[in-house]
Amino acid sequence: MRMNLKNLALSLLVLGGSSMYAQLNDRNIDNFREPDKRGINVFEAPKDTATTFDGLKVRIGGSSTLQFQALDHENSGGAELIEIGSNFNLATANLDLDVQLYDGVRMHLRTYLSSRHHPEPYVKGGYFQIDKLSFIEEGFLDEIMDYTTIKVGHMENNYGDAHFRRTDNAQAMHNPFVGNLIMDAFTTEVGAEVYYRRNGFIGMLGFTNGKLNQSVDNPDSGGASFLAKLGYDKQFNDDFRFRLTGSLYNTGKVATSYLYSADRAGSRYYLVMEPEGSKPASAFRSGRYDPKLNNKISAFMINPFVKYKGLEFFGTYERANGKASYEEEKRTANQYAAEMVYRFGNNENFFLGGRYNKVDAEDIGGDDIEIDRMQIGAGWFMTNNIMVKAEYVNQSYDGYDASSIFHDGKFDGFMAEAVISF
Repeated sequence: MRMNLKNLALSLLVLGGSSMYAQLNDRNIDNFREPDKRGINVFEAPKDTATTFDGLKVRIGGSSTLQFQALDHENSGGAELIEIGSNFNLATANLDLDVQLYDGVRMHLRTYLSSRHHPEPYVKGGYFQIDKLSFIEEGFLDEIMDYTTIKVGHMENNYGDAHFRRTDNAQAMHNPFVGNLIMDAFTTEVGAEVYYRRNGFIGMLGFTNGKLNQSVDNPDSGGASFLAKLGYDKQFNDDFRFRLTGSLYNTGKVATSYLYSADRAGSRYYLVMEPEGSKPASAFRSGRYDPKLNNKISAFMINPFVKYKGLEFFGTYERANGKASYEEEKRTANQYAAEMVYRFGNNENFFLGGRYNKVDAEDIGGDDIEIDRMQIGAGWFMTNNIMVKAEYVNQSYDGYDASSIFHDGKFDGFMAEAVISF
């Protein structure tokens, strides 16, 4: 009897392990943007009425990156800049859990295992996505849900298209360059977004509570933020694709909006234009610009995307208006970006690219400032899951008062990055 029980327990363990292996080995999730090379130039997660659902399925994925930085910086005003040299940066890592919960219902959760801002793991955010309402009743509102997607959670909000091409901590596979935009629009707030996509047209309406850090204290600090997107995206033939979207982000009764300061993972340009004594964890947004338009902000972004064979163009025009809570008058910040990327070789495994990025703004200090950046880069997909890329970057600051650390400021040099994503 003892031997029979032992054999039964061993058999159940083997069967359970085999079932778990089969579940983890089957990594196909419906309506899912792949985190590897296959996700390049995918914006919103695809919408498909076909289903592969045959029970709860867990997909474990992640990303890891490492950069070598060789940048120099200089200024002629304000505080002395910290001395920096050439070396490797702290490696960053993400952990992703994607779960097919039901037919047409899935969950996403991303945890930053290590980032520039935090050495310890912390949750970026997560959401669940509904593409069918079969959990209510089989076939319920299928005529509507064939074109509709609902997302709910504490999630990366869909303002603009640039955030689909940015680096999200260790997830750098979809960014052809090392750095993100100077004025990096990115925030994670609790809310819901409803999409309607049909014949190439895209419409999205969303609402959030306008808060980055969730808590029940300071009730007057919260309030609704409104998001909207309207666009058109069509693959006309095998060679030519065109996409154009316009997006809006507007806050009402929100004490502080974090649209340009919510990224806790940090910039890729470590300690550039930072004063002596700075530490990477505290000065984690170096090289970016936050206009501090964090009270009653209204922002819109227009993004054209054109791809013909291996040549692609992605553009950004952004205008944001708002003020700090203590200011009387609103200020405006504008951002322009244009990038050209040429992908070539077998399955477009190689690419060359250039990006010009400019910000002109009425700074909170009273100056009319301009920040210009040029990036020239190249990359190689060794496999669908492994990429290496390098860039030369040159960024300059103009219009700052002589007392500012950015007066006649500049940084330039080379960056190299290795990325694994699966």
